[in-house]
Amino acid sequence: MSLSPHPFETLTPDFILDAIDAQGFLTDGRILALNSYENRVYQVGIEEEIPLIAKFYRPGRWSDTQILEEHQFCYELEEQELSVVTPLKNSQGESLLHYQDFRLALFPRRGGRAPDLDNPDHLYQLGHTLGRMHRVGAARPFIERPVLDLASFGYNSIELIARDFMPASLREAYLSLTRDLMLRIETAFTLFDDLSYIRVHGDCHGGNLLWRDDVAHFVDFDDARMAPAMQDLWMLLSENERHLRELQLAEVLSGYQEFADFDPRELHLVEPLRTLRMLHYSAWLARRWQDPAFPLSFPWFNTERYWGEHILQLREQLSALQEPVLRVL
Repeated sequence: MSLSPHPFETLTPDFILDAIDAQGFLTDGRILALNSYENRVYQVGIEEEIPLIAKFYRPGRWSDTQILEEHQFCYELEEQELSVVTPLKNSQGESLLHYQDFRLALFPRRGGRAPDLDNPDHLYQLGHTLGRMHRVGAARPFIERPVLDLASFGYNSIELIARDFMPASLREAYLSLTRDLMLRIETAFTLFDDLSYIRVHGDCHGGNLLWRDDVAHFVDFDDARMAPAMQDLWMLLSENERHLRELQLAEVLSGYQEFADFDPRELHLVEPLRTLRMLHYSAWLARRWQDPAFPLSFPWFNTERYWGEHILQLREQLSALQEPVLRVL
């Protein structure tokens, strides 16, 4: 019995070009697949014009209203003259486009390089930009997009891995360790009952930041959600020794607090949020394992060695959760 093909297998070069042509553009046949796994993203050549970036959304992940909330957030940021890459609108003013069974969005191509997170000037500028972004994000909430919570990122991830992926020889160690981790994380989140959740980028790593002309440019808001401000800040800190991370944090917050207030209690969330991301990342790979691109791109996943190293990393993270929180120098 043959398995049904994955929806993304439909995205042949001819299909992609036809989809873009159907939006009123004249493609020139050039297609470059970009580094994206959750969705499929391509640079597509346009006759006598700058190429476009075409993003085909993963079927079933977001609803139309959730995608449009992401787009609207980007437009709000652009209106405040923040450098974000916003979706193009067609002649009907639509940013979410459709072609056969796919939803897609088109973006202008923007160049740049990853910021240098060891450069104090870059950290200050990133904090400066995030402060402005979070000021917009705090103005009103998302209604349709999810909240970063302990269930979706933590408990649900652990349940999936333990049930369907963790080798039997490691399962009990994994479950015991993750119970201790989640207890620590819960304690951190309950230190204050008035934690502020705002609209954030949600996946603020170096690959989604472009540095050009001494300005930080933010791309790919696909993981935007309601979360503490710290979710966008902690990923700017390296995993170097504590003193260096505190110096980085000082530079980031120096720029950030020019435009947004920072609740110092959120320093207690740095390691809990890092831990939740680690748990969620493994579960994300597991949930996408039937997508043919994932076994090809992540061949080391779901091996005995991978799970052994994952448990070791989580043990190190348990130690990090027991360390004093970072100080603002």
